[in-house]
Amino acid sequence: MAMGLLWRPLCLLAFFLAGGARSESSPALHKLDAGGAAAAGNARAPPRAPARALSTPIIANDGRLVACSGKDLLAFGRDGSVAWTVPLGHMCNDSIRPVTDRDKVYLVAEDRVIKVTPRNAHTATPASEVFFSYNATPGRSEEIVGVAVSGSYASLFVTIRNRGLFVFSLQGELQWSLGPALDWFGHRLGCEGNVSACYFDAPVLDRLEGAVYVLNTEGKLYSLYIQNRAFRWIQDLSSFDKVMTIAPGNSRCLYVVFPRKSVVVGLNVSTGNISWKQRIGPLSNEKTLPTVDSDGWLSIGSLDGILYSISPDGDMRKFLEETAHDSAIHVGPVLDCSGFSMYIAQTIVEGKLIRTSGDYTSVSVMKPSRMLVTLFAPANGTTYWTGEYPGELSNFLSSYLIDFVVDETILLTLLSAARFGNVTQCYTRRQTISWTCKQAEVKFVQADPGENKLVLLLLLFQLIVIVIQAVAFCFCCIFWRKKKLQGKGLQKFLEKRRSLHIKKRALDKMISDLEQKASQDATSNETLGELGEMVKAKEGVERKLYASYSLGKDKLSLNQGSSSLPLYHGEYKSHSFRCSQKESITVFNGPSDTSTSEDSTSSSSSDDSESCSCCEDMDFDMRLQSVEEAGPSNSVSDAEKFRTNVLDEVRV
Repeated sequence: MAMGLLWRPLCLLAFFLAGGARSESSPALHKLDAGGAAAAGNARAPPRAPARALSTPIIANDGRLVACSGKDLLAFGRDGSVAWTVPLGHMCNDSIRPVTDRDKVYLVAEDRVIKVTPRNAHTATPASEVFFSYNATPGRSEEIVGVAVSGSYASLFVTIRNRGLFVFSLQGELQWSLGPALDWFGHRLGCEGNVSACYFDAPVLDRLEGAVYVLNTEGKLYSLYIQNRAFRWIQDLSSFDKVMTIAPGNSRCLYVVFPRKSVVVGLNVSTGNISWKQRIGPLSNEKTLPTVDSDGWLSIGSLDGILYSISPDGDMRKFLEETAHDSAIHVGPVLDCSGFSMYIAQTIVEGKLIRTSGDYTSVSVMKPSRMLVTLFAPANGTTYWTGEYPGELSNFLSSYLIDFVVDETILLTLLSAARFGNVTQCYTRRQTISWTCKQAEVKFVQADPGENKLVLLLLLFQLIVIVIQAVAFCFCCIFWRKKKLQGKGLQKFLEKRRSLHIKKRALDKMISDLEQKASQDATSNETLGELGEMVKAKEGVERKLYASYSLGKDKLSLNQGSSSLPLYHGEYKSHSFRCSQKESITVFNGPSDTSTSEDSTSSSSSDDSESCSCCEDMDFDMRLQSVEEAGPSNSVSDAEKFRTNVLDEVRV
């Protein structure tokens, strides 16, 4: 595992070079030497106050470098001059980086969160106010651990040791809170061991996913939605290590760095599952922060002098290897104003010793001589600019910084704010987020073809299931409306429906035979009478199928195809039928041999047939089936005999 350097972080200016900085060829450093070492030969020079330490800086929306020192918040111009100073009234925590949103800056000072409005720095309106204060429980360590802000969701996130995560609106109202130990339907989540010693680390926001990530001291990583306290997932990463830093990507990837193990892990932001793992060189300390550019590449410097860049898919590249044998990188890169390239600081040394013992690696360096700064784009491997200190950068640092301790991180941030050596186009934060969102959409659309096929198959399967369910639902609704079905059951319903269809087919066959016979002998009233009775019987069967035993497909076909309709005109009876092939109508007229009472008896045959017993229906079905199976080879006498029986049953 990577161990830190055996010497404190290298400070620029007076603390950067031990002896060479006092030479006559370097007058700028001679003036900026803290503690009065530059005036060693002048005994009358008054002693200078100790240099003030600065917190980890940020670049505000106006392009200025902002950092806190003591009880003040300061902003520096591009030349290093102090642009404005806002008194805080409380000692700021220089170990917690301030955060900014639009024209507001939030920072931690003692047990308070201070909100600063820079535009009021030169007006009578107070520029700072207490946004949130917390009174710790006596005897407990409950200081503020971290802070984050989201302007899109108008929320401020604060983590307090041994308390939990608190989310406030930007107006100061508490929206929701969450503790590190959770009880989910009787199952404990999050902190499971010593709950009293388990607490949250600083929150990290993923603006593209609308999520907030927070670690606890047991190696558990929580993913929650920003708008509410609903969990997306909890991932236990303690098998790697309990000390880690996280950095959201912009391609549905969350980077997790384990500094003591020199391991970088990529997580799927939707599920929290591990997508890939890469091993890198030893890191300087446990708080080393990686940098993610707008292309989604994570970059982190190592004590072996190499810059490791990893893509969202887990592909790793190594850069600056040509100068790695006599250099070390112990601070993270700083993005430039474009968001695609970054400033990297390499400390050139005269000797370096690397020792590895198991999973741990230690690095010792001797006699740092100079610093090499590079403006580099990891995604395409382009080097835009290179500078040295002492050298070109010596004139860049002005005398305004004489009262402050400036380390590599502050120098790189100042170079980024000043756009030093930058030839690329700068983008605002809104433009960068918009471009990143578009890239994420393109990558999502251009997914792996195998994944696209799987998604299409899944959608097709779901569509089939929905169609089957819809058909089954309609089928059930149709059946439920059938009173016959409710009284007799499904099996008897289907048997009766089948028998009616058999009757209908047999009647169609007999009607066709009678129509053919009637066309040959137009004067046969007996044949016409039988034809009318058969038509009535068929209408009764069709009516029963349509009204009581239909599944939605049965329709009345009184005017379709080849049909015959009995017509009554006083004392004469005629039959009219249409042949579908010839499209002609033949009408036969003759004296009526039946009375009105007979007609009424015949018209009610369908209703009487519905009340027939099951045995009679089965017998009728068997006789109809015998007619269908008989075909044209059967004798006419058999057909006549059967037709007579049918007519008798119809009249009954």
